[in-house]
Amino acid sequence: MSATAARYLYLARHGEALPDESGLTENGRRQAVLLGRRLKDAPLSLVLHSPLARAAETARLIHGELDGVPMEASELAGDYIPYVPRKEELPPEWADGLLARLARFPAEMSERGRKLAPAALERFARPVDGDEPRHELVVTHNFLIGWLVRAALDGPKWRWQGLNHANAALTVIRYAPDRPASVVFFNDMGHLPAELRWTGFPPEFRV
Repeated sequence: MSATAARYLYLARHGEALPDESGLTENGRRQAVLLGRRLKDAPLSLVLHSPLARAAETARLIHGELDGVPMEASELAGDYIPYVPRKEELPPEWADGLLARLARFPAEMSERGRKLAPAALERFARPVDGDEPRHELVVTHNFLIGWLVRAALDGPKWRWQGLNHANAALTVIRYAPDRPASVVFFNDMGHLPAELRWTGFPPEFRV
């Protein structure tokens, strides 16, 4: 039987985006640089990022603070709806509201998610082959982070909803060969000053 080792999956949502999502605001660029500085001494072996402009720019700014770590775009890290539940899967008191919210997104996001979300679990949510632990950063979007955290905690598939992530915050999940997945920390903004925290959240969520 081949050896496996722990994967440490670092998940970051892109920095604060411009209204048209064509790139980052000045605050978003500052967030990305500060996240890169936080990760400068992490033993990263790869930076993957969504192809979309706001995530690609975030990844480039993070990457500029790192030392020789390979970087590449990945469709698996893109922005898509990972799972659309049937009404009977949902708690009755929330079903109509959750489905109505999902219906506001373009159908293409759900179509892409049916293909990409299972593939993202296969790619990211497991230990790595070999004897050496691997540390990977994925610069992505809110929905995929919720999907991966939900899976790490063995929540029902629809429960990616409600797991919200701030811009340029950091989540780390450990996938070890000999135990269940562990969410090491979630939505950590410790590298950001107070004025750059909680962007990407409604104002009432900010504490």
